[in-house]
Amino acid sequence: MPIEQVAPRLERIIDLGQDVEWLAGGFGGDGSALGVPWWPAEGPVWIQEAGYLLFSDIGQNRRMRYDDADGLSVYQQGTNEANGLTRDPQGRLLACEHDARRVTRQEADGSITVVADRYDGKRLNRPNDLVVKSDGAIYFTDPYRDTYPGMELGFPGVYRVAPDLSDIQLLADGDEYVGPNGLCFSPGESILYVNDSRVGLIKAWDVRADGGIENGRLLCGLADARPGVPDGMKCDLEGNIYSTGPGGVWIIAPDGRHLGTIPLGEGRRATNVGFGGGDWRTLYITTFEELGRVRVNIPGVAVPRII
Repeated sequence: MPIEQVAPRLERIIDLGQDVEWLAGGFGGDGSALGVPWWPAEGPVWIQEAGYLLFSDIGQNRRMRYDDADGLSVYQQGTNEANGLTRDPQGRLLACEHDARRVTRQEADGSITVVADRYDGKRLNRPNDLVVKSDGAIYFTDPYRDTYPGMELGFPGVYRVAPDLSDIQLLADGDEYVGPNGLCFSPGESILYVNDSRVGLIKAWDVRADGGIENGRLLCGLADARPGVPDGMKCDLEGNIYSTGPGGVWIIAPDGRHLGTIPLGEGRRATNVGFGGGDWRTLYITTFEELGRVRVNIPGVAVPRII
């Protein structure tokens, strides 16, 4: 199924004749107890120095590993139903743990540090996705649903945690978002993009020198009759945005123009994306049940590695 071109310039970003290569499947699980239909595969993050991909299998409460030499394996069983994954400037793995309602960091010795589990003395809802700025500050989304049990905050939020973990700051709440989900920085970190799965849009925010955000504005809406919502999101080195959305993965120019869509085929819904493959020109795609990939021409913004 070829790449769908919507506007000029797409052909220099991605080969329009290629199909998604499906690598593995059988992920996910029933999420009806929390008011969602299915807990999917999520959070692909490339481990550059070791040459493999990690991703979350939320429904089966495990972390998976994939590489071309050894294929698919279980990397860790028991992750507190972790969703989004990334790494910090020291190469440490960070995770949004749905079940434990917290953001954590795995240290070099394997121990776990709690990055955030409360705001204003109240427990977080269910942290979803996260990104780390080059200075070490951690930004994450915390959507809210009234079907989640034991909610204390009662509103969705976008948060920033200081590099030394000394402070958590609410950057945006229910006045700006209904279901904040995926987020990523522009290549120079001057803009933070945060999408909304429940409204179907991406907002852009200017990043201040102190790490806060301001001047939030609509970048684009993701409207299509096909199933799928904005969820995971990443940028390439020219500032193009790759966001899951209706019909597959949308490729969006820095000015908000929809350039094209990577279609996934009937019945598949993309949940997240991540660049990797050594040269950062492989885009890995998770769906509700599968892992796939395509090649792109412009490298993605690299995830930190251990030096």
